Amino acid sequence: MKFAWYPGCVAQGGCPELYTSTVAIAEKLGLELVPLEEAACTGAGVLSERNPELSDTLNARTFAMAEALDLPIMTICSTCQGVMSAANDKLTSDPDYLARINVTLAEEGLEYKGTARITHILWVMVEDVGLEKVKSLVVRPLTGVKIAPFYGCYILRPTQVLGFSENPERDTYIEQITTALGGIAIDYSGKTKCCGFPILTMNEKASLNMAGDHLIEAKEEGADVMVTPCPLCHLNLDGGQPRAAKLKKVQIGLPIIHLPQMIGLAFGIDTKVLGLNRHIISTKGLIAKVPA
Repeated sequence: MKFAWYPGCVAQGGCPELYTSTVAIAEKLGLELVPLEEAACTGAGVLSERNPELSDTLNARTFAMAEALDLPIMTICSTCQGVMSAANDKLTSDPDYLARINVTLAEEGLEYKGTARITHILWVMVEDVGLEKVKSLVVRPLTGVKIAPFYGCYILRPTQVLGFSENPERDTYIEQITTALGGIAIDYSGKTKCCGFPILTMNEKASLNMAGDHLIEAKEEGADVMVTPCPLCHLNLDGGQPRAAKLKKVQIGLPIIHLPQMIGLAFGIDTKVLGLNRHIISTKGLIAKVPA
């Protein structure tokens, strides 16, 4: 199974453990990842607000690269997934707009024909690999580990551009994977809400309040760990957790891990390879709960 791999910026900067853990589980799963090394940033929702056509052009350029390889695009960042899906919907629903974008792409010898498939590793695990395959590779079951899923925004909304009509269970995939790995999925209301990262630089207090509310609720529901498919959510929930705890005047101490790290842990991959020693909130308690 082969994908044009779009890891995004954060997995190569602020959260390098997401990159290495993805490579590690891909090897176990037999996924061949072909990096789109010359692809640009999606704009992360910021550029699209300032200059929508520039943002769409950059994304169309990435789509054209994958299209030329005849490969679906796989990302490991929910924000990238959401931005690219929205851009692709805009481009493919307006032929005149796509033609105008292609005039710019032609300067680089590229053309986007509108056939790109954009998917996230979360979706790949269920829809392409399959839960039975995932389950068959588990050597270190997450038995008794209570795991709180945190989807965030971009992988759930807007549903009309994210393929929910064809795959209506995408808002339960983390729970399904958790169960396949032997863990216990915790339900709580904050799992589908914003982590607060998008407003961090504009209103830090509100951002940390949002993160703190989700963390505290998950902890009160008994969670041992929280898992997210979005590195930006990870930055706010893990990196911002000490400040959120101080603001809320409570002790939280809830480890936040990336989806590939959770899968890799159950697959028996070395915890240092997975980068579980790189987090702000220690994962030692989580690792101790999983039998070697």
